[in-house]
Amino acid sequence: MNVITNNSIRCTIALEALEQVVDPEIGLNVVDLGLIYQLDFDEEHKKIFVTMTLTTQFCPMGESITAAVKRVMEHTFPGEEVRVELSFDPPWSHERISEEGKHFLNQ
Repeated sequence: MNVITNNSIRCTIALEALEQVVDPEIGLNVVDLGLIYQLDFDEEHKKIFVTMTLTTQFCPMGESITAAVKRVMEHTFPGEEVRVELSFDPPWSHERISEEGKHFLNQ
């Protein structure tokens, strides 16, 4: 997993929680799909910044997926403000899928 972060311990906790968020069209979670690009934690101001992508810019479930990411992060880190930003640079590709994800998808 190639997630950029400023806090590896909190990132590990966040990624474990984000495994609950599943892309409903593919049936695989956002972590194993490689949709999470960056997780930064501003502990002083109690803010979390999530930079993620979608499998396509026109993903019909995009709003639902990003809302679920925000909800899970707020639940995992209560009292912290969560900001989710979509980025398509670099664009998502199948190479971002984890080994577990490839196994799940029979690839």
